[in-house]
Amino acid sequence: MKEINVDNYLDNHYINRSNWLRAAVLGANDGIISISSLAVGVAAANSSREAVILATVAGLVAGALSMAAGEYVSVSSQTDIEKADIEREKQELQEQPETELKILAQIFEKRGLKKETAQQVAKELTEKDVLAAHVREELGINEISKANPIQAAFSSGAAFTTGGILPFLVTLFAPVVQMEYFLYAFTILSLVILGAVSAKTGGASISKAIIRIVIWGTIAMGLSAFVGYLFDVNI
Repeated sequence: MKEINVDNYLDNHYINRSNWLRAAVLGANDGIISISSLAVGVAAANSSREAVILATVAGLVAGALSMAAGEYVSVSSQTDIEKADIEREKQELQEQPETELKILAQIFEKRGLKKETAQQVAKELTEKDVLAAHVREELGINEISKANPIQAAFSSGAAFTTGGILPFLVTLFAPVVQMEYFLYAFTILSLVILGAVSAKTGGASISKAIIRIVIWGTIAMGLSAFVGYLFDVNI
């Protein structure tokens, strides 16, 4: 029987991209929609180009920093919880190794292994690396799902900036009178491209990703434009 290269087999799956892809897509999507919605709302209030550009730049800088800081704090909290659980598991393994071995065997039983097989698997995994086995099987923490605050913060901040620059360019060159329409069209096109690229990168359905991202983008910009028209403020 031909030997299978596990590393090559795993390369055909996309779950290892989930952490950075989630942060990148969230950041880019938020950058496009937030900055476009902000610009649409201000432009709909019959503002001058200078006012639209000022609001857009302020939103771009504040949004990028907010996304990076928020993602860092959020993922850091997750990392702290993971570390605390690992330390707790390490202490339990020192104090009650037999009980922990039984727990590990029961986990494999619930997954469909026979009792004897589950006990044997638990024993062999424990002999190799007891802490790693319990962290992975009992706590569900592995190298793929493990949080990385710096990576998540950088991905979100950079992605937000990249996404936000696109509608910002529209505010520089589009006619002021019809700027909201140019922003809407350009934003929808950007969201379609983002949805397709993210789905392709993650191996998901492209059509579903596009429909989902376009619908929510349209709702956000529509509400922002409504607020602008509602107040009709000249800045």
